[in-house]
Amino acid sequence: MFSLAVFRENRRFAIYTALVLLIILIALFGSQLAPQDPFAGDMKHVFSPPSAAHLFGTDKLGSDTFSRIIAGTQVSLFMTICVVLLMTSLGACIGMLSGYFGGWIETVLMRFADMMLSFPGIVLAIAIAGILGGSVVNTILALFVVGWAKYARMVRSIVLKIRQEDYITAAKLSGTRTPRILLRHILPNVLPIVVITGAMDIGTMMMEIAGLSFLGFGAQPPTPEWGLMLNEGRQYIQTAPWLMVYPGLAIFLVVAVFNLWGDSLRDVLDTRKADG
Repeated sequence: MFSLAVFRENRRFAIYTALVLLIILIALFGSQLAPQDPFAGDMKHVFSPPSAAHLFGTDKLGSDTFSRIIAGTQVSLFMTICVVLLMTSLGACIGMLSGYFGGWIETVLMRFADMMLSFPGIVLAIAIAGILGGSVVNTILALFVVGWAKYARMVRSIVLKIRQEDYITAAKLSGTRTPRILLRHILPNVLPIVVITGAMDIGTMMMEIAGLSFLGFGAQPPTPEWGLMLNEGRQYIQTAPWLMVYPGLAIFLVVAVFNLWGDSLRDVLDTRKADG
């Protein structure tokens, strides 16, 4: 999708892409990178402060906080990617069908999307996760249900303009089947904006996942998830502040990297579109 020239011409995009790849590598090889077992406890070293043996200290069970944060990269990134892929895929499909066919299909699908958008997103996600029960899968499902409608609305507005183009009319007159028109002519035009929006939503989704886990509606113990680690460490903030400082710093840094990467990706794709 991107040549080396793109990275040379866009240094900011190249730097943020390298940081994103670093985060992905940490997530993929977290079990090998973690110096200790993130699930193992050691009651002899409960609440040990940061040291050479435990870089980020230990928690109430004596588990190594640094190892749990490394393992939490995999959990948090996996949940985030799942949510973004699910809501962009469903939202794009519904938006394409609504915008292309119109009529009662558009009316039914868009009214349902409007109904979802009428609720505050995080409040609805908390309600869904609360009903289903706290778990990794239920957190993904709750945020997916809340997030797809935005993409459906956005894609529909694009397709409404595209379907009036001459090449779409020519494709219909030549007897091209509807699925082929959608895949060959409609999808390539909506994909860039979906990719950009999805990339910029990665940081937001990661924050919301951490928020649900912090409130007790997300991942459950002993899962090494950053929001859950914040929740477990908040009652010890005066005696063991590292239990909140380091997970919070991990969330801040990763969310910032993905937000900056999404912003630079938008600039690159917008520039290529303008040049094209």
